[in-house]
Amino acid sequence: MYNQTQIDAIKNWLGNGSINIFGRPFAGKDSQGRRLTEIFGGNLVGGGEILRGSTIPDYIKEYTHSGHLIPSDDYVNIVLPYLSQPRLADQPLFLSSVGRWSGEEEGVIKSLAASNHPLKAVIFLNISNDDSHDRWLARDVNNDRTARHDDTEEVLQTRFDEFQQKTVPVLEHYRNLGLLIEVDGKRTRDEVTQDILDALSAKI
Repeated sequence: MYNQTQIDAIKNWLGNGSINIFGRPFAGKDSQGRRLTEIFGGNLVGGGEILRGSTIPDYIKEYTHSGHLIPSDDYVNIVLPYLSQPRLADQPLFLSSVGRWSGEEEGVIKSLAASNHPLKAVIFLNISNDDSHDRWLARDVNNDRTARHDDTEEVLQTRFDEFQQKTVPVLEHYRNLGLLIEVDGKRTRDEVTQDILDALSAKI
């Protein structure tokens, strides 16, 4: 389906590196992450998975429960051990919104470099709040996403606000570093995947 020469060139460029994928709710982060993992091998890792799979000190839990950012040094201390697991070694990582809050991005970059998965690109699957809400309404019809406690309509607007206030500055930081790839997330899944591959090719 995809151009093998293009895939081989990207795979050679990516090596053991990592690609971090961001977007509003229902933008397709996990879907595209799974596709890229199938195409290039490696592992798909989410921010929630890292926290669930790590031992978190009580004082850090107090930060998160109160809605505050985890201090950058502490964030590195949580993320780095997880990403340094032997099962993740010597293969690329595809991250689903790891480091969504402004202030965490440098910790993520340092952790990825130290674990030998240097950050090679950041993908922003851009859809509007209205598009996100429409996909929320269609989720039962599509039947491609398991129920989550934060997928209620009451919480959706809060998640939009959090994205605008906390994640948009993260994306701008990556844009300033020349790492950001912005893709139209409203296109079909196949088209979005091809757009990502084309954008990655352009970075080589």
